[in-house]
Amino acid sequence: MAEHLASIFGTEKDRVNCPFYFKIGACRHGDRCSRLHTKPSISPTLLLSNMYQRPDMITPGVDPQGQPLDPRKIQHHFEDFYEDLFEELSKHGEIENLNICDNLADHMVGNVYVQFREEEHAATALQSLSGRFYAGRPIIVDFSPVTDFREATCRQYEENVCNRGGYCNFMHLKKISRELRRQLFGNSRQRHSHSRSRSPRGHRGHEEHSHSGHRRGDHRPHERGWRPRSRSPRRRGGQSRSPVGRRNRSPVREGSAERRAKIEQWNREKEQKDYGKNDNTAVTREGSEERRAKIEQWNREREHKDSSKNNDFETFETGGSNGAEQYQEQSYDDYPQQK
Repeated sequence: MAEHLASIFGTEKDRVNCPFYFKIGACRHGDRCSRLHTKPSISPTLLLSNMYQRPDMITPGVDPQGQPLDPRKIQHHFEDFYEDLFEELSKHGEIENLNICDNLADHMVGNVYVQFREEEHAATALQSLSGRFYAGRPIIVDFSPVTDFREATCRQYEENVCNRGGYCNFMHLKKISRELRRQLFGNSRQRHSHSRSRSPRGHRGHEEHSHSGHRRGDHRPHERGWRPRSRSPRRRGGQSRSPVGRRNRSPVREGSAERRAKIEQWNREKEQKDYGKNDNTAVTREGSEERRAKIEQWNREREHKDSSKNNDFETFETGGSNGAEQYQEQSYDDYPQQK
């Protein structure tokens, strides 16, 4: 039985788990789906929901003002976004796949799937991206169950014969040029291979060198719309930290310090609540003692009333017997004797 359930898990025969969520990490029914959407607690793949905003979001091939867009301009906009995102995510580990959906359905439009080589790298990237913004919009990131993109991709779209268009339930992955793919993934693998064989200091120098020799210029993430997780009051005017300071800062240690501060705050609130409960318990005990004193007073009053009633009853009995004897004596004396 267990082998049978394992063999049909995530397929159309599985009546418990949603096969679409298992394959593509999204379902058009959302929370209203009749089957379960089991979110993984750890995965090498991250889903950044609705992150890519294409220029022709409202109408394909037309900008919001109703003017036609040049396909080359759309592709250039997409490759700039792809390159900016790849450079930011590759700081956390080696990237195996970075796929962006070209679908138009609400549950898939602009979805970004990034698959790392190691699950630990994906967890680090998740902590770093949580609570951050890109181009003024919050980043919604979570682990995804997708590990095999061949099962999630629409084969008819790759052959240019998909009749469902942008509303297909399978991934329509937007492609980048071969030159850009060779440059990004080649540099990433070379950089991480050097980082495994060199010291952390040497890895940092190599990383700075690779960024300085970039194809489109040495741009920084915050210049393209990246915003850090939190800012001090002095930085609210739009000034960002220097790239060196951002590179040296560890988001993992900062998150741990924040968690420790929150735990201390929760402990203080819990102690205050416990102290308030002890005060209420003391008041309750005082009320119990008062009730016991009142009950003892009521018992004494009741005993006093019972004793007074008993005395009256004894007096009545004694008086009644004497009266009866006097009545009998008087009756016998007053009765005329017969002659």
